[in-house]
Amino acid sequence: MPTTQPKLPFPDSDPYASGLLDVGDDNQVYWETSGNPHGRPALVVHGGPGAGGSRGSRRTFDPDVFRIVLFDQRGCGESRPHASLPSTDMAHNTTEHLIADMEQLREHLGIERWLLYGGSWGSTLILAYAQRHPERVSGIVLVGVTMTRPHEVDWLYHGLRLLLPIEWERFRDGAPAEDRDGNLVEAYRRLVENPAPAVREKAALDWCAWEDAVIAHETLGAPGQYTAQPDAALMAFVRICTHYFARTAWLGDGQLLRDAHRLAGIPGVLIHGRLDLSAPLRTAWELARAWPDAELRVIDDSGHTGSPAMRTAIFEAIDRFAR
Repeated sequence: MPTTQPKLPFPDSDPYASGLLDVGDDNQVYWETSGNPHGRPALVVHGGPGAGGSRGSRRTFDPDVFRIVLFDQRGCGESRPHASLPSTDMAHNTTEHLIADMEQLREHLGIERWLLYGGSWGSTLILAYAQRHPERVSGIVLVGVTMTRPHEVDWLYHGLRLLLPIEWERFRDGAPAEDRDGNLVEAYRRLVENPAPAVREKAALDWCAWEDAVIAHETLGAPGQYTAQPDAALMAFVRICTHYFARTAWLGDGQLLRDAHRLAGIPGVLIHGRLDLSAPLRTAWELARAWPDAELRVIDDSGHTGSPAMRTAIFEAIDRFAR
């Protein structure tokens, strides 16, 4: 643990460089770097999938120490083409593509190894990348750990009806009648691919209303957090989420846990809220058991969206790598 409390949060640092990286398949990935150009490289990997990178994440890092890299994954944020456009081909947006994009970005920026930081879906992508390229990773900080296994997706979009029956029934009823007893994620994926704009828009709002319900009870779970997004961001988020979750991110069941041995020698900190309904604590606990170089920190008052205690734990974990 750090001997001194880091300043919370750090002052924002405007990007000193940014651009659109051509990653092939007619896709361009937006990236930016801030902080110390000669500092320790750190990559922020956003959640969703499809949420886009939060520019406020820069304030998690000491700008005097870190070279902070942010990017928007394919189809969202400032990357092009945007998934809110029906013409955008989703066939070239998979976990494999994102792993390759991250590696191409690292090479483009001339970085040898970097610290990886992210939460929720970002933790799944970080694990997939780190297991593919362990020699390129200096450390990992994960928050709200997920591995996008079939039972994790099933819990979030089916199992949680046990705790939120009224809200889940509304979510279920947004699917076509013939799909309501089946795979709701796949049903919503088809809806947001429908040629009729009104069908796509209603499905996206219904999906986000369920996401809102899941976090509404949390300390930082503001009402309408998902549905309050701008229309284009909301549509891209739902289209990418359903596209990935309907295929469980093209990962084998238990693949990331099975391959945790590939992370040997990489120090990690797993920070997870005990009250997280979206991603129950067991996933982080299982990963910590399979990855001896990782420390699990359980935040008793936090859910998926965090809490002041979780923010402090994140700063402390990153400060450890700063030193």
